[in-house]
Amino acid sequence: MRGQWLGSYRGTTEGAVTIEVDDLGDHYEGMAYVFPSDRSYPPIAGAVRSVDKSDNFTLRIMTDVIDLQHGVLVPWSAARQYYPNVTLDPAIDTTWSCDETNNVLAVDFTSASGGSGKAHLRRSDASRPPDRKPIAKIDGWSAFKEYALALEPNRYVFRGQESCEWRLRTFFHRSGRANLYKFVNQDISQLHAHLSSLTRHHFNLRDELENGAFYSLAQHHGYPTPLLDWTYSPFIAAYFAFRKRRADGECARIFVFDQREWVRDIPRSPLVTGTLPHFSLLSPLAINNPRMVPQQALSTIANVDDIEEFIAFNERDHRKTYLEVIDLPFSERPRIIQELGLMGITAGSIFPGLDGACEQLREKNFNF
Repeated sequence: MRGQWLGSYRGTTEGAVTIEVDDLGDHYEGMAYVFPSDRSYPPIAGAVRSVDKSDNFTLRIMTDVIDLQHGVLVPWSAARQYYPNVTLDPAIDTTWSCDETNNVLAVDFTSASGGSGKAHLRRSDASRPPDRKPIAKIDGWSAFKEYALALEPNRYVFRGQESCEWRLRTFFHRSGRANLYKFVNQDISQLHAHLSSLTRHHFNLRDELENGAFYSLAQHHGYPTPLLDWTYSPFIAAYFAFRKRRADGECARIFVFDQREWVRDIPRSPLVTGTLPHFSLLSPLAINNPRMVPQQALSTIANVDDIEEFIAFNERDHRKTYLEVIDLPFSERPRIIQELGLMGITAGSIFPGLDGACEQLREKNFNF
């Protein structure tokens, strides 16, 4: 049952449901979020903790109301004034049935006030191979350069990944975890306490820009976060795609994302908990993070595991293409790295400091 589950429910009301579950060895823990379509009803969330790892079980969930502006939970007593015509009942009795083979979860629920319904969810799983086809006409480095230089300036952002077999997925979700509520309320608190003594700047996590900068700082120093790194430069993206050596028979992938149209069409959120599924652009401040400027970096923040499926859903809904992919063979790596070096794109330039300088010379003097 581990992972993120997305779906909808019908009953006394109807709406969207997100359930995030971590495997803690002998049981499951996570959070369930309910977002009624009728805004006169409050969005609610509650902690999930199973007794064991059975696929079928019953559970009473004690819920709180979601403050959608800040993504935090508030007690029913504090939210009562905003929902005067709703009978507020924090205790929800649930019956769970999980089909691991088909990645399907069903949850029946009732409350003492008479509310009831059933939720149907599917696992959001980005561990499977990608199904987005690369642009066929771009089959090599020369064609890529021609394509990149012809793109409309400032419309697109780019990301390079060293394998064309990997879907877009945040480091957090690649780690096998799903419970973002625990990440925000436990991991980030621990990181903030530990890193504050090591940085010149004290990050105000209640400020959207500084919170994003803190997430980005943690990510750039190896801590899993729900961010993905992007760049405004297609050639810097190509460097990251080919930074490491791989077998000549393999291919790297460069993602081309139409940020202009996405921002116009899709609601944005800086939150990762207490909000509907989203994939949003984030331009964090480069606080204590000297790599961001030379990398022409920006980030996306996502509370969905399978980002590509989320983008595909919105492409079907809006009849647009937001994301394209380009696959280039690793057999061209020597030429690509050489030409990027002539452009000034090297480890030394995009990783300022001793590590970048040594990596640049290692690439030059060693064949591994």
